[in-house]
Amino acid sequence: METLNLLLPWIQIGLSIFLIGAILLQQSGAGVGGAFGGGEGGGYNTRRGAEKVLFRATIILGIFFAISAFIALII
Repeated sequence: METLNLLLPWIQIGLSIFLIGAILLQQSGAGVGGAFGGGEGGGYNTRRGAEKVLFRATIILGIFFAISAFIALII
């Protein structure tokens, strides 16, 4: 239990760095105008290849980060 108390903050720091990197690496189809309701109507865009892997990795990293946060609350 003592080891987990020492490692958990480092695990959360590592997960947060990887999660931030994964989020920043994702491509955005909309520019700044899309954030404010403008933009070009846009079509359906299917994720393929590396983009799909990065998208799923971001979800998994987010889940792991949330689990580590709940564990930190319990301990």
